[in-house]
Amino acid sequence: MSTSMKSWATPLATATFVILAVTGTLMFFKVEAGFIKPVHEWLSWAMTAGVILHIIANWKSFTGYFSRKPALAIIGTGLVVTLLAVFAPAGEHPNPRMNITKALASARLETVAEVAGQNSATLIEKLGSKGITVSLASMSIREIAKQNNKKDMEVLAVIFDQPSKGH
Repeated sequence: MSTSMKSWATPLATATFVILAVTGTLMFFKVEAGFIKPVHEWLSWAMTAGVILHIIANWKSFTGYFSRKPALAIIGTGLVVTLLAVFAPAGEHPNPRMNITKALASARLETVAEVAGQNSATLIEKLGSKGITVSLASMSIREIAKQNNKKDMEVLAVIFDQPSKGH
């Protein structure tokens, strides 16, 4: 079983590593063309599976690393970096993007129109051309999205002329 698993677990881990390395590097340099972000996000699952299967297929060799100080130091450092990335406070100036998006989603269309440098009537027409109906300009973006079975970000993407990525 292990030899069979090795025959595809290692290539899966390798292929997904190459894809994630390229897409991650492009994302680092703010290149957001095509499907870079969704491919990076979704293929991280394939890499996770590939690496877990690779570890299982090579279990004896893997456990051998725990008796070597350099390997333990690298693995331990990886765990510490992971814990810091997940649990450390964001610092003095955290990225406000999520809070801005939440504020826009809860704001009335009239307010968002002003922020976008447009008027409500134009936005209602623009949204309508994309199949998003708006009953009143006083509705929030969230209410408009819910009424149209859309996500907040899909409505905001139309308003701010950005292609929606389904978030």
